[in-house]
Amino acid sequence: MTTTRFSGGGRCGGGGEDRVLATAQQIVNSLNTAQEVREDMLLIFSNFDNRLSAMSDLIKGEGSNNNNDDDLQRFQAAEKVILRWDASLSAGPSRHFNSLFDSPIEVFEYFTALDEIIIFMEQFSISPPPSDGGRSEQTMAERAENAVQLAMSRLEEELRHVLIRNTVPLNAESLHGSMKRVSLSFASHIDESLESFGDNGSDRGYDRFHSRGSSLDYDDAVVDLVNLDAVLGLTDIVDRMVKSGYERECLQVYSSVRRDALDECLVILGVERLSIEEVQRIEWQSLDEKMKNWVQAVKIVVGVLLCSEKRLCDSVFGDLDEMKDICFYETAKGCVMQLLNFGEAVSICKRSPEKLFRILDMYEALRDALPDLESLVSDEFVMGEVRGVLIGLGEATKGTFAEFENCIRNETSRKPVITGDVHPLPRYVMNYLKLLVDYGEHLDLLLEISDEDLHHLQNDFGGGGSQFESMSPLGCRVLLLMSELESNLVEKSKLYVDNAMQQVFLMNNLHYLVRKVKDSDLGKVLGDDWIRKRRGQIRQYATGYLRASWSKALFCLKDDGIGGSSISAAKVALKEKFKNFNACFEEIYKNQTAWKVPDEQLREELRISISQKVIPAYRSFHGRFSSQLDGRHAGRYIRYTPDDLENYLLDLFEGNPAAALNHVRRKST
Repeated sequence: MTTTRFSGGGRCGGGGEDRVLATAQQIVNSLNTAQEVREDMLLIFSNFDNRLSAMSDLIKGEGSNNNNDDDLQRFQAAEKVILRWDASLSAGPSRHFNSLFDSPIEVFEYFTALDEIIIFMEQFSISPPPSDGGRSEQTMAERAENAVQLAMSRLEEELRHVLIRNTVPLNAESLHGSMKRVSLSFASHIDESLESFGDNGSDRGYDRFHSRGSSLDYDDAVVDLVNLDAVLGLTDIVDRMVKSGYERECLQVYSSVRRDALDECLVILGVERLSIEEVQRIEWQSLDEKMKNWVQAVKIVVGVLLCSEKRLCDSVFGDLDEMKDICFYETAKGCVMQLLNFGEAVSICKRSPEKLFRILDMYEALRDALPDLESLVSDEFVMGEVRGVLIGLGEATKGTFAEFENCIRNETSRKPVITGDVHPLPRYVMNYLKLLVDYGEHLDLLLEISDEDLHHLQNDFGGGGSQFESMSPLGCRVLLLMSELESNLVEKSKLYVDNAMQQVFLMNNLHYLVRKVKDSDLGKVLGDDWIRKRRGQIRQYATGYLRASWSKALFCLKDDGIGGSSISAAKVALKEKFKNFNACFEEIYKNQTAWKVPDEQLREELRISISQKVIPAYRSFHGRFSSQLDGRHAGRYIRYTPDDLENYLLDLFEGNPAAALNHVRRKST
């Protein structure tokens, strides 16, 4: 960074000085300012004419040792500028802050004066400084040091003022928009360097920094955190504070302002500063929202804000590599640690199944952001904390998954579904598992399969251990869960006294499991063999239902006992058979119209199975024997035609209890 100061093109004595003052007159007049301001500016330039002449002599090689008087005059003129602005600064906080940067002329004058004092101190650090004429025992070096101290106090305030005044206001919409432009996955690593702010990649430009992995498009990732017009002024302030040995004060002011700005961004993103105890006391609904905000905040902070903050540091601090790294660390540390504190609090919260997906989201967001954080943050303490929280979220994931397994295993509700419909438990479990497989990549890294798990799989499904060793960890755990669920459903079916209803309940629930597996990625996890075997079980349950429900009715249609010793005895036996069949059918109709088979296709298939088994037998029996009961009272025994029965079967399994069948025949359709 070159120091800004006046320089002359040749000797500035006599006519040369007149030309300088004439040029100054033209500059002032061109500014079109008020008469009083123009006069002040001319006075400023005239105070520096001797200095300009002396500097010209230095350039021409005439030496500086013979110009002590000129040096003293230049120093005194510069000192006056510093003292004048110090008086403005000490006016008190109640007064409006007058910034150097409110006027290009004033900031140029101040920086030029400060540069002269810095040069003065450097020039006379070896040889004794000139005397100030005996007015004071204070040496010129002490006066120069005092002036620099005053100037540094002014520049600290200017640095704070310029940063705050030029901070670009951000909102949630703009931050989320920037995140969408970067990436939805955060799987990419930072590799491409930042584009140079200057055309020639100068020290005022955005330096390059690198990382492992694939490239991240910074043109999309970064946002302007500070107005670009202010960057040059910030660089000028930093340059002079560093040259004066005030690096620490510069870092403190800069990082303090930018740290507050990042904290405001976290508030915008819905991330509050909460203690571990406060997080653990939050109700789930509220905690769920905060966890969701945290996930988005991690993506935006790492993918947008920290990248942008790094670019700003690189631009403002230029070649000061160590300083800009420290400054970025001090700026970013508080924001990152606040995010990590919430992540740690969640990782040690009480385990409950509903938290699993949010914890997985948090784990996934932090794990995907880890390469970018490693590229941006070199501090091992912070990165150690990041990895520690990531491990904690992984452990929380495993613990919460185990809690979910325990809930399935220990769900022992004793209230049956009165219609035989699908139980709430498999609905909950399957919807849960469908979402879970979307996190398969991360869960396969976290979940483990123990020897005990393999032993259970072999007992439940048979086959050798190698069959299950080839499955993914998530696949094995899901297979075990499904086995636990099926066993639980078998136990729940025993709550029904009616064996036929037990079969309908098991058929409904297993069919629901198969459909959910087949229509989701669970099918890839469990495989076609699992689906094929369960479909075979569904057919077995349907057969079990037919046997349990219709065997008694079909027994009434056997012709044994009808061919008795007399016609009268045969009619009595025949009447009894029709009467018993009617009673069986009406009992089935009354009960099973209230039962429900929710799947339309399964319901139709079950009705067809009933029809194929019952209607032909009844049609044959009715055709052979109905004529033997003709007469005035025949309707008391032969209540239904085969077509009546077939139509009545359409009312079964709708979940709408029908009134007891009256004895009026339904018209055939």
